[in-house]
Amino acid sequence: MRTNGARTPSQEPRIGRRSFLAGSLATAGLGLAGCGAPAAAGGRTPLRQWNLFTGGDGARMVEMHEAYRAEHPGIDFRPTTYLWGNPFYTKFAMGAAGGRAFDIATLHLSRLRGMGAGTLIDPVPADLLAEYGITEDTVLPNVWEKCRVDGELYAIPLDTHLVVTYFNREICESAGVLDSEGGLAETSGVEEFIDLIAAVKDATGQYGLVMETTGAWRQFWSLYRQLGGEMTLEGDVGMDDDKALQSLDFLRRVCEEGLAPKASDAPGTPANFQNGIAGVMFGGNWEIPTFQAAGMDFGMRPFPGVFGDELGQGDSHAFVLPRRREPDDEAVRAAVEYAAWMLKNSLTWAGGGHTPAYLPVTQSQEYAALEPQSDYRVAAENVQFDPEAWFSGSAAALQNEANSLFSGVHNGTTTPEQALARFKRAAQKLLDTPAPV
Repeated sequence: MRTNGARTPSQEPRIGRRSFLAGSLATAGLGLAGCGAPAAAGGRTPLRQWNLFTGGDGARMVEMHEAYRAEHPGIDFRPTTYLWGNPFYTKFAMGAAGGRAFDIATLHLSRLRGMGAGTLIDPVPADLLAEYGITEDTVLPNVWEKCRVDGELYAIPLDTHLVVTYFNREICESAGVLDSEGGLAETSGVEEFIDLIAAVKDATGQYGLVMETTGAWRQFWSLYRQLGGEMTLEGDVGMDDDKALQSLDFLRRVCEEGLAPKASDAPGTPANFQNGIAGVMFGGNWEIPTFQAAGMDFGMRPFPGVFGDELGQGDSHAFVLPRRREPDDEAVRAAVEYAAWMLKNSLTWAGGGHTPAYLPVTQSQEYAALEPQSDYRVAAENVQFDPEAWFSGSAAALQNEANSLFSGVHNGTTTPEQALARFKRAAQKLLDTPAPV
């Protein structure tokens, strides 16, 4: 189907791993409501899956899907990949509203409520999921709870991904900041961490730490939550200003004192770490394949406990079922069984850095032998999700506003007080806007 000359996204059997983006350039103008369900091929059960995995994650997802196909000859499995972020979520909303566009989809758990749990998304039949071995006891408790809305299960979590700490072993050994087991020394409090990255800066001759200043929300929310800060988005924006300013001032300080670059974007941050410009990096756990491919000798640990416990901002990829106009038990069973299979085989997914949500995988000997992934496994138990609102979560407006406004704190063009005031005004404007779903 073509609309306004736009190309529909390609499906996996027809593309190579380097062709994901070419298949993702479908516009929001596509009218999915008129797309009927594909007929079952040779009596097989059709199963249409939508996801947002491109690049390295996309290649790993293809690998898992190929294995799933091989084990399920009775399923006519048709996965489709859309461009990460707003393009995917626009397609998701249109597809779910139109009905029968997909049988199961992957989204960020932080977007579950905002994308219409109960309106565009159907509950997951927990008893059916249990038939395939997935129950509350087999999943990280904090992530399982996030899958529930008003007491009902609406998602099946695949992983946890969050901001963690990377360290260059050679540089950090030279700086004298490794512990007896070769890991980065654990610090407690602001000054201990400042001393550590100052020592690393002396070793590199340039910087101690690098972090994405254009994506400052991850660092801010991690620090703010370590202080016990809350953000309520009901009626009026509620924040603890003192704790928010304390968090922003830390980000200002490390850049102002020359311990970290004042400007470092998404591609530049891992490049600066890989090139030895800094010996420590704050970044998402999904960066592992980049550094492994470069042959780096690096390690990882949770985001540092600058203000308390080692809490880090993050999210979870999860499977959801669309709201159906007509009951289809066969399709729902196939979708739930697919999700259960993906969880049970998520050791493959862990290779890309994401921490599986399925406990039998992360508690296995195979995962324990997976380095450096197993070194930050505990971080997933303390992942800090974004505050609840329709405009909050991964690739949503609240993060975008924070990233834009807080970057000025890093580069010194905005004070923490100015940035916080502007952020709260932007959040209030979003809060005053009616939810689209």
